Amino acid sequence: MAEGQARETTVFVSGNPGRDVQRVGTARWLGEDPTLIHQPVWGVLGNLGDSQCYLGVRDKVDAVHRALSERIHRDGLRIRLIAPGFTLGVSDGQLNGTSQMRYSLIGREAVNDATELHLRASDMAGVIAVVACDKPPVGTLAAILDANVAAVVLSDGSIHPGVDPVTDERLDIVAAFQVASADDDTRTRVALHSCPGQGSCGGMFTYNTMQTFIAVLGMEPLHMVSAASEDRRRVEQFPGELVDCLVTMRDKGIRPRDIVTPASMRNAVTVTMAMGGSTNVALHAVEIARSAGLDFWAEVMSQQEFNELSAKLPVVVNMRPFGAYSMVDVEEVGGLPVIVAELLRGGWLDGTALTCTGETLSEQVARLAPPAPDGDVVHPLSSPFKATGGLRLLRGNLAPGGGAILKLAGVERGIVDGRFTGRARVFDSEAMLLETLSERPETIDDGDMIVIRYIGPRGAPGMPEMLDPTSRITTLCRERDITVALMTDGRFSGGSVGLVIGHVSPEAYLGGPIALVEDGDTITVDLNGNRLDCAQLADPATLQQRAAAWQAAVDGNGGMHPNAVAIEGRLLRRMRSTARSALDGAGMHDG
Repeated sequence: MAEGQARETTVFVSGNPGRDVQRVGTARWLGEDPTLIHQPVWGVLGNLGDSQCYLGVRDKVDAVHRALSERIHRDGLRIRLIAPGFTLGVSDGQLNGTSQMRYSLIGREAVNDATELHLRASDMAGVIAVVACDKPPVGTLAAILDANVAAVVLSDGSIHPGVDPVTDERLDIVAAFQVASADDDTRTRVALHSCPGQGSCGGMFTYNTMQTFIAVLGMEPLHMVSAASEDRRRVEQFPGELVDCLVTMRDKGIRPRDIVTPASMRNAVTVTMAMGGSTNVALHAVEIARSAGLDFWAEVMSQQEFNELSAKLPVVVNMRPFGAYSMVDVEEVGGLPVIVAELLRGGWLDGTALTCTGETLSEQVARLAPPAPDGDVVHPLSSPFKATGGLRLLRGNLAPGGGAILKLAGVERGIVDGRFTGRARVFDSEAMLLETLSERPETIDDGDMIVIRYIGPRGAPGMPEMLDPTSRITTLCRERDITVALMTDGRFSGGSVGLVIGHVSPEAYLGGPIALVEDGDTITVDLNGNRLDCAQLADPATLQQRAAAWQAAVDGNGGMHPNAVAIEGRLLRRMRSTARSALDGAGMHDG
């Protein structure tokens, strides 16, 4: 029967003729059986947007949709298959360093809303989600967990690194940001060769951090993470396997909240930490846990437990941005299952956690039978790439409730005997810092602690990540052999390296201590006690005086500090009025 052609059949029509007529019409157009219009609904979701991250999504969505249709017809499943749905993401790479970067984390929230709309309005009972970039996958999974319908995730896959035709060095988007201050010819050459093909960022940046997290969590088969976006298995082999998972979940009555538990969350944090993952995991893990009905810091792990894990757990991969390789190289030596198997053998993971395949984590790894670590891209626990590392949460008089985060795996210099002490250099916006780095970089000195504020969840609003300034600072430090640290109430790209501390909370917009720091103040980072302190704010009189001056400025400016930016637009206004703190995931309140 030709696509869209009518056929005579017997259809039970309920008391809602409009609904039934449209369901029959849609089924005919899709080539599905109109007699199934009142059966449980399955479908496919995809993330789309303006960047290479999303270019491969449609092909995978189409392949998964075909696989679902074929299985329904072949096995006579009593399932109504509906047309694929798509949500809209943005490109962090394109937006970094611009005012539009405020929409990146908001994009996670918008994808969550759009996914919920599709799941609940279409009354879906099963879904396969094809996800790309780094915020849309989290928003998609959060909505799936909230709806708690049978679901499995497929990451679209990473992009291959490029090659510099002059130096023969490998290039990626971080390399491009790190030549922002170079001559025009160099910038052009790197831009033309950094990101060939399609796929999301290839290093252990936020995309691969969260895809690893989602798979170890149990919501994506482990072997589907590290294959490149252009790998033919993503359209030829994986779709059928994903349908197997969805059928298994239906037959066994497995729901996402059966999979996402405190044990599986701990597993996911452990593996991403052992891979030197992005600081953004501290935001996204909290949001995923909340959607599963869990309080991350109370039921999964405390901040102290998080730090104890980081202090003991080695980093076992030699990956960008702190190493040499990309996720496609991990795939070449066996993929993510190699790393999970090594951590299982070392006793770091709970192998009894359930996964979307219907197997436990240990059973899934045993079936995949990955090889041992190769020792170059993936290291064994007995000879790790870094003895310790991962992430560290800091508290102190600049972060009274904790939650300020440092990616130790990315620190290149500046910490001596576990401490760094620097002079505060304060900027009330990212734009102010970028202007200084572009026009007067010589004014940045060895030992400076740059402070960027009023860019938290409510202050920006949207808590933009800052790959542009951190990359420029990294290049500056390497060229001049100096140490410049940075702290902010904003956040960082997974590609950022250096002594950079984000998520400082309470944020400046709400009058947190970071708002009271002045140029020349002494800032100490003490990893021995996991502290972040300003010496001047330890004096009660100074603290009171500065807090009073800040409040007077707010009162004299209609309730908002004059250094905070004015905003327009529904999404920015919604974020400013409802955003949670960074420690609580930095998402929008539900009500």
